[in-house]
Amino acid sequence: MMQNSDPRHNARILALSSIFGWSFMSSNSEDTEQVALETLDIKDYDKELFELLMKGVKENIDTIDSIIADAAPEWPIDKIPKIDLIALRISVFELYIARNTPPKVAIDEAIELSKEFGNDTSQKFVNGVLGNIVKLYKIV
Repeated sequence: MMQNSDPRHNARILALSSIFGWSFMSSNSEDTEQVALETLDIKDYDKELFELLMKGVKENIDTIDSIIADAAPEWPIDKIPKIDLIALRISVFELYIARNTPPKVAIDEAIELSKEFGNDTSQKFVNGVLGNIVKLYKIV
């Protein structure tokens, strides 16, 4: 895998991969982080951002999923492709709960993650859902 030189982007990649691991294993976040680090060969990442994303998504999953469901009512949460859903969860956490990232950056990062790891329609879907969230929740 070609490694991005941006430590914050790498933290989001690592969070995406680790949260994806939760979908299939009941192991703790340290295990999924270690597997992701070894698999993706990421050396330089923003550990503070990574830990914030991991903890924030895990602790706010119900609120985050409710926001996604409001913005994409025709797509039940369990029918959204996992990668798209995780990219959305990370972005919604940053946009709506933590409010630690400018909205344009949070959205661009989610679209980039969906381009890198999703399917051919992922980036359009993620962009559309996040656009709806910004409108519905008046995020500026």
